[in-house]
Amino acid sequence: MSELHDLSAVDQRRMLASGELRSTDLVDHYLDRIDAKNDELRAFITVTDDAARERASELDTDRDRDASAAQDIEANPLWGLPFGDKDLTDRAGVPSTYGSRAMLGYVPEESSATVQAMDAAGGISLGKTNTPEFGFPSYTENLLDGGVARNPWDPSLGPGGSSGGAAVATAAGLLPFAPGSDGGGSIRIPAAACGLVGLKPSRGRIPGGSGVDALAGLGVEGPIGRSIEDVALLLDGMIPKRTGGAPRDQFALTAPVGERSYLDALSHPQRRLKIGWNTWSPWATHYDITLEDGAATALQDTIRLAESLGHTVTEVTPRPFPDYVDSFRAIWQGGASAVPLDDEALERVETLTRWIVEEGRKLPASVVVAALRRLSAFERQIIADYEPYDLILTPALAMSPRPIGWYDDADGDRNFIQQCQYTPYTSYLNVAGLPALSLPVAVDPLPWGVQAIGRPGAESTLLRFGRELERELAWPQRHPPVW
Repeated sequence: MSELHDLSAVDQRRMLASGELRSTDLVDHYLDRIDAKNDELRAFITVTDDAARERASELDTDRDRDASAAQDIEANPLWGLPFGDKDLTDRAGVPSTYGSRAMLGYVPEESSATVQAMDAAGGISLGKTNTPEFGFPSYTENLLDGGVARNPWDPSLGPGGSSGGAAVATAAGLLPFAPGSDGGGSIRIPAAACGLVGLKPSRGRIPGGSGVDALAGLGVEGPIGRSIEDVALLLDGMIPKRTGGAPRDQFALTAPVGERSYLDALSHPQRRLKIGWNTWSPWATHYDITLEDGAATALQDTIRLAESLGHTVTEVTPRPFPDYVDSFRAIWQGGASAVPLDDEALERVETLTRWIVEEGRKLPASVVVAALRRLSAFERQIIADYEPYDLILTPALAMSPRPIGWYDDADGDRNFIQQCQYTPYTSYLNVAGLPALSLPVAVDPLPWGVQAIGRPGAESTLLRFGRELERELAWPQRHPPVW
């Protein structure tokens, strides 16, 4: 017999809209799941059960009092659905640790823009999902009490990062879906490691996490879910709308003409696509990038499936860009230099964080400016190289999920190289501002993902293509042992 967490977010929303399911029952179910499994998995760093139950009760009461509330539910894509705030985003009155002991005791007075958008869309936060310190690394092993998140497929392995807690919660059925953020792969990495769908939107797509105000435009916010439909629904809920559907933020892109929402766009037929593929990485000019057999097999199997569905698939290799490595490192470190940590606070952070911040503060402004200029040139080059194709397929990760403690916690430079070797295909899409979708195409016995890269603003094409693959591979029915 199916339980509530066996249902997709879209099915849960249909039941909420019809009155078949009450939000209080759904929230209670997920809070019970969190209570039973979070000690083992550490998906959540903070659980706000009282606030969640109060919010769910208010929604149910409003609906009971107003017979016309069904129209409001239809207009609010996340009405009554639970989610978790990544602990790099602020929710007023709830502690924000940013994964760091240096921030213990900090309670923001104002919620971040995307948190406000999801609340306005009817969502219910159950707490703060785990993240590495300040979101810097691609693994989730911070030094807070309970800060080491574990992969639901094998708890001896990590879930990736920095949206590691969000992915663990979704994969283990502690949430129907979860928002994340992605400055170099932080949505796609844990999605691939945990057998989920993860979307890094185009720069500017989500107003509250547009990337427009980030150094080099790297960091954006986006959805993680078990299915393409659920990811599309959460994407809709992360984009605030004015009356009539116009985005509130001047930097936000609008949905393609003729589509009311990203969920609605999935019902439109997908034309046959011209698809490119490669295993190219800009990090390979400096570091040894080795693709594991499982990753290579997952990519080739996906190529064959795409061809069997009528798409044309051709290998394409971007032009080299040797300046990428030094330029990205300068921006990564330069951005870290602005983290508000004095000398005393730096003594309480992890070795990697201290190394990034201190190295960044040594950089002359001229080095950062030159790096920005070079990465802007890289952005133009990669967009031009991929322009002839509707989408590009690459591996999501070069390796299977890494064991807990695999990364060097003493040598910052070696740690950085290890991250690049594990995740060599993700960060350059942040530099280019392109949308990219991690698709959980295989489990053998651990998850393997493939990354689909779209043209600027082409999230709908990515989602429809992902839906085609999902229908063939049925990945929403795959669950980790802790399910």
